[in-house]
Amino acid sequence: MEKTKTDKQKPAYGMASNCAFMIRRAWRDARSVLVICAGLILCAVAASLLELFVTPMILDAVGRGVPPRELAALIAWFALGLVCVYSFQAYLNANTLFGRCYVRRMLAVDQNLLECRTAYPHIEDPDYLKRLAKTGRVLSTNREAGEAVWDTLTDLASNLVSFTIYLLLLSQAGPAISLLTAALAAAGYFAGERIRSWRYRHREEEGKLHHSLNYILRRSQDTKLAKDIRIFGLGPWLLQLYDKYTQMFEDFCVKAQRRYLWADLLDVGLALLRNGAAYGWLIALALRGELSPAQFVLYFSAVGGFAQWVTGIFQNLGTLHRQSLDLSALREYLETPEPFRFEDGAPLAVKRGHLYAIELRDVSYRYPGADHDTLSHVNLTIRPGEKLAVVGRNGAGKTTLIKLLCGLLDPTEGSVLLDGEDIRQYNRRDYYKLFSAVFQQFAPLPGTVAENVAQSEDVDLPRMWDCLERAGVADQVRALPQGENTHLGRQLYLDGVELSGGQMQRLMLARALYKNGPVVVLDEPTAALDPIAESQLYQKYNDLTRDATSVYISHRLASTRFCDRVLLIENGGIAEEGTHDSLLEQGGRYACLFDIQRKYYQEGAMDHE
Repeated sequence: MEKTKTDKQKPAYGMASNCAFMIRRAWRDARSVLVICAGLILCAVAASLLELFVTPMILDAVGRGVPPRELAALIAWFALGLVCVYSFQAYLNANTLFGRCYVRRMLAVDQNLLECRTAYPHIEDPDYLKRLAKTGRVLSTNREAGEAVWDTLTDLASNLVSFTIYLLLLSQAGPAISLLTAALAAAGYFAGERIRSWRYRHREEEGKLHHSLNYILRRSQDTKLAKDIRIFGLGPWLLQLYDKYTQMFEDFCVKAQRRYLWADLLDVGLALLRNGAAYGWLIALALRGELSPAQFVLYFSAVGGFAQWVTGIFQNLGTLHRQSLDLSALREYLETPEPFRFEDGAPLAVKRGHLYAIELRDVSYRYPGADHDTLSHVNLTIRPGEKLAVVGRNGAGKTTLIKLLCGLLDPTEGSVLLDGEDIRQYNRRDYYKLFSAVFQQFAPLPGTVAENVAQSEDVDLPRMWDCLERAGVADQVRALPQGENTHLGRQLYLDGVELSGGQMQRLMLARALYKNGPVVVLDEPTAALDPIAESQLYQKYNDLTRDATSVYISHRLASTRFCDRVLLIENGGIAEEGTHDSLLEQGGRYACLFDIQRKYYQEGAMDHE
């Protein structure tokens, strides 16, 4: 049955459901977690009972005149029992971390796989990103709900079992003492819990302060910003910001501690009232001769323990409720519905040598939360083998158009067709295999140059070098310390190198050529290149895109002369289309923009001369 959140604050799953979920995960991933939890429960109950009965039984034995040898044996048995219980408990505690960490790690693996493999629209959805950030905290440390819930469940079960035993024991002294102790313990808990939960109720405020502090720290330590920090003297300003948010966080903690102090004082007052009433009742029974010394000590000890179990149960339930909210958020994230079809879609095999036709039929797209369409009722057919250029101002919708063509987004209206078939029916990952792309923001991995080009450890070296040559970066790779085996980036490798923007862009072009997809997409491939390198790339454009359909985005209109057709995107649609020369002859918007750019470059050249 599908779970939906009808209210922002209402979780999709309750405590019982979340506990059952974690138990099922432990049963599947690490059954030792459940075995150790059961062992810890038994140890906690056994230790409590041994501590409760040791003094009364010794007093009873003394009162009955038991011989010293038997008395010593009784004490020895109790001591041995406590040693065995505490030793076994220590052993379980020492080994409990492994299974619990493994369960949390497997949940994190599921979360990370979903994050890495989820449909692209989620990456641009603010609501999805908020859910992702929240679930990341759930599994971040062993103090968070993804692992700490086992401590809560163990303590809750121990308290419930001990509460039942103590309730049966105290009922022999009369129901009044049990009811009085339980009522005052519950009153103390609920009165103090409202105060203690202040920090939890203000967790969003605390989270924002943590985020601000961490953001300032990350930026201060970012080596890419080191030059700006030094040149513009940003160090004192960053320190001032850090001090400001540190002081705000300290003020927040002081507010919380003041409330905790009042909660503790309330606890002390109610504990005095509870214990005074219960002890007075027991003393009265003892004075009337209704209790033996051993029984008095037994019930006297049980009163404190009984109140402890009652308070512990309520505390565990409160903690479990908060952890359940986090676990519910995690489960909702793991069950996020995908807008695309993946394994359940129709398979799509790449036909080598086949040139595909891609059509946008009456396509509109509106980003989540936007009040108007970025693209509106666009009709476009890219013919097999065609070289298409897409131009327009920033924000006109060029990149959105490319994302729709590549299947990274689905239109809010209309459809995208591949050889006449709607792409929504296919396994979207199979559809992605059709495209070799270089986007404005690329993702080199901290591996070797060869691995980045091949996107694999199994590298076809002759093919790789051919792609590096065609992309114009082979000589730079040969000059690296270890050639194609040189590591990129210093995040993982101390011997890693940092390529320039132009070199990295050419390397990403080589990566696209190595994939050899039947559709080539180049989104501003010359943005980081110097004019000479840009001119060389234009001259090689036909070679780079041979035997492929290609789509080329550029702000530099002079580059479009190498393409079969040019589209000018404006006001959410195709304003003009044709060849570079035909659009200039029309004297429309494209010609006007080209003329502005030409004058700019001519003036720049004259100034330079």
